[in-house]
Amino acid sequence: MLKRIARTAGFSGLLAALLLTLLQSLWVAPLILQAETYESAAPVAEHHSHGDSAEEGHGHSHDAWSPQDGWQRVLSTTGANLVVAVGFALILAALYSLREPSRTGTGALWGLAGFAVFCLAPTLGLPPELPGTAAADLGQRQSWWIGTAAATALGLALLVFAAPKWLKAVGAVLLVMPHLIGAPQPEVHQSLAPEALQTQFKIASWLTNAAFWLALGLLSAWLYHRPRHS
Repeated sequence: MLKRIARTAGFSGLLAALLLTLLQSLWVAPLILQAETYESAAPVAEHHSHGDSAEEGHGHSHDAWSPQDGWQRVLSTTGANLVVAVGFALILAALYSLREPSRTGTGALWGLAGFAVFCLAPTLGLPPELPGTAAADLGQRQSWWIGTAAATALGLALLVFAAPKWLKAVGAVLLVMPHLIGAPQPEVHQSLAPEALQTQFKIASWLTNAAFWLALGLLSAWLYHRPRHS
């Protein structure tokens, strides 16, 4: 069973990570590079007067190493995506061992659930941000993100798998509770990039992550079934 889980997570994570890197390189990365031009072009005085909260939220440091555009950025992005994808694939494969999908297509539903838990629900309160965007305290954002993901996962599980209606009601409450509490926000909402570019970035981030999770769900479900037929 452990070998089956590891093989499923390894191969599905690798393929899904490569897909995500391709989509990010074609769609998301160009938007980030465009936003960085606005950040670089901002006057020094304006950057210091308005950028303190943004730099505090993003932990930006001019002395910190960052990959250069080109193969360094693509390689570092691929490595990060691979680690994350294999980790998520391990979660899916472990869940399959508890409740095995009836067919490969069921993996798409698990993938959509993963997208809702780890991307959609958290970004409804903390949307994807371009460079030069003010943000709240990093620790507060991380705590809210983790709480939202956990509440969404438990809420979906109760809605789908729980039999008593009162448990389903608890699941519905858990889904909306983090958003009723509200995500931490910066004292001043401001961004160096235009609003239209921010909107494009949010849409691109959501759609690329949705494609990643669908691919990860389908691939992991197919690979999990494969040993049975080999």
